[in-house]
Amino acid sequence: MINAQDIKIGTCIRMDGKLYFCIDFLHVKPGKGNTFMRTKLKDVVNGYVLERRFNIGEKLEDVRVERRPHQYLYNDGDNYQFMNQETFDQIPIAHDLINGVDFLLEGMIVDVVSDASTETVLYADLPIKVQQKITYTEPGLKGDTATNTLKPATVESGATVRVPLFINEGETIEIDTRDGSYVSRVKA
Repeated sequence: MINAQDIKIGTCIRMDGKLYFCIDFLHVKPGKGNTFMRTKLKDVVNGYVLERRFNIGEKLEDVRVERRPHQYLYNDGDNYQFMNQETFDQIPIAHDLINGVDFLLEGMIVDVVSDASTETVLYADLPIKVQQKITYTEPGLKGDTATNTLKPATVESGATVRVPLFINEGETIEIDTRDGSYVSRVKA
């Protein structure tokens, strides 16, 4: 059990039978009345974000979570097989529990977050930025940098990313896995 004033970003709590991660918090001390914590909590299972207010001193059930590196091996239907980099155990993780799954490549290392008490996988996170080669896009024209117009491009994982007009097939780009957006071109 932890006190409400001990909540910070990344804290995992169990509330109403569900697990939530704190993604934002604010310690509020109004002119009148008691001090309280205003938090934004993200549901681990379905990703919904809810705002919740806790009074200072209120007891909450905290959940100990562990982040471990796992290597992606292969896909077998709805499950993706990962290997723990420390124990070499293989575990299946469902498609829905992997953040940024569209940019997952064989051999990639991801962080798998699991409940330490039950050893159940909560979710898997790809690195925030990944580099991938463009396998197909319409050819760009030299000098197409004046506008910020975007065109679709297919990367080696099979995902489609919107890139600037001057990007060509065969180039390597950096992608933000949280929203699938183009970040920059990688210089060779």
